[in-house]
Amino acid sequence: MTDTAAKLFQLYENAPVLIALYDAFDRLRYANRSFRAAFFLDPDEAPLWSQLMRRNFHAQRGTVIRQDDFEAWLISTQSRRGKTGFRAFETDLWDGRWLWMTETVQGDGWMLCIASDITDLRAGERLLRQDRDFAIKAAYTDELTGIANRRFATARIEDMLRRPDPDTGLYGCVAVLDLDNFKYINDRYGHQAGDIILRDLAARIIGRVRRSDCFGRFGGEEFVLVMPATSVEEAALIVERMLAIVRLSRPLPAWSDFSYSFSAGVAAGRAGDTPTDLFGRADKALYAAKMAGRNRIHVDIDLSDHAAAS
Repeated sequence: MTDTAAKLFQLYENAPVLIALYDAFDRLRYANRSFRAAFFLDPDEAPLWSQLMRRNFHAQRGTVIRQDDFEAWLISTQSRRGKTGFRAFETDLWDGRWLWMTETVQGDGWMLCIASDITDLRAGERLLRQDRDFAIKAAYTDELTGIANRRFATARIEDMLRRPDPDTGLYGCVAVLDLDNFKYINDRYGHQAGDIILRDLAARIIGRVRRSDCFGRFGGEEFVLVMPATSVEEAALIVERMLAIVRLSRPLPAWSDFSYSFSAGVAAGRAGDTPTDLFGRADKALYAAKMAGRNRIHVDIDLSDHAAAS
């Protein structure tokens, strides 16, 4: 470690602001003394962010989470956490402190979190600002599943198509997922069962989405997975693994042998694409997957040929 790096580490460690660094899988890799004290961490701990939040929620310490169902809150929060390059928001702790939190995300998914104590600043306006933040969150959240909605996912496609990744030269891929035979499921098992299956799909996939990716519900039984800087081959493999996980699910206790699947179409972004262009190619690939028998993934053929030729 150089003298400059050592001095920087010392300053970080003793700073009154809270500083934490998470890797691309959302595992804590560094936290200074102030952060560890606020979130009850031992010096040698390196938990996943979800693990840290879960244990503090049940112990009623750390961040105040104003929702009784922690797992529902976690699904909703993970669908947007770290999906933009920078985010700033206010949050409060069980010990009465109010924090201004910033999240800065690199292209490789590593996230730097810095929080400052603003307890004494404009206390009378806190609830108004927090209500504003809740309203913004609701505007980007699918009400049934708690994950990102069409508006948020479309914005991530727009971000992805602005420029190719400087390291790979790839824009990335979009996968459109559609539950198989969903109308039949609703007709046979009821719409309540259909809602359970939609939430089950969201919960099983969101926990396996990379930091740089975004998974959202476009509406009905249709979902979209945005994968920046990802080749079509890698994207197809990612979605195939998700399909394998979903096939194993048994979400209806009253029908223990019930299982479900989805079909998916994958397409990669090209220079000059709009979100509509890219989504349209992925949707055509989805149609091909359904025509081939469902419960499978189809890749946009024309683009695969183009990528292979180059």
